[in-house]
Amino acid sequence: MSIIRLTKEFKFEMAHALKGYDGPCRNIHGHSYELYVTVIGKPIVDQDFPKLGMLMDFGDLKKMVRQSIIEEFDHALVLNSASADEFLPLTAEIFGKTILVDYQPTSENLLIDFAGRLLPLMPPQVKLHNLRLRETVTSFAEWHASDNE
Repeated sequence: MSIIRLTKEFKFEMAHALKGYDGPCRNIHGHSYELYVTVIGKPIVDQDFPKLGMLMDFGDLKKMVRQSIIEEFDHALVLNSASADEFLPLTAEIFGKTILVDYQPTSENLLIDFAGRLLPLMPPQVKLHNLRLRETVTSFAEWHASDNE
């Protein structure tokens, strides 16, 4: 049986600011993110299983990613908790949905966070293969399981 990779694409809007950054991204600004989640494994061969022939139902993958990542981060302002004193007096009133994380909210660190959320949710026959987070039309970061074993 062949190994198959499935990819599901997600889009969400998110704002962030990079504490101590030496450029304009130190200011609060937003992006239209695109997250690509790729899983890998062998399709189900159990003739009595309703998902016969599938590695994973796209709907199940969609639900998993939406519940663990998209619902939390979509239309949120994400800040490094170390910059809370600098931004928080304003953010609660203006931005409403504010998330404080214990890391610099770069694309790279967001991917590490997202992988950590998804890895324990994978069904036994499925492995998280890679994540790609597109921050702008010309820029993206990637996380690959094989690089992190």
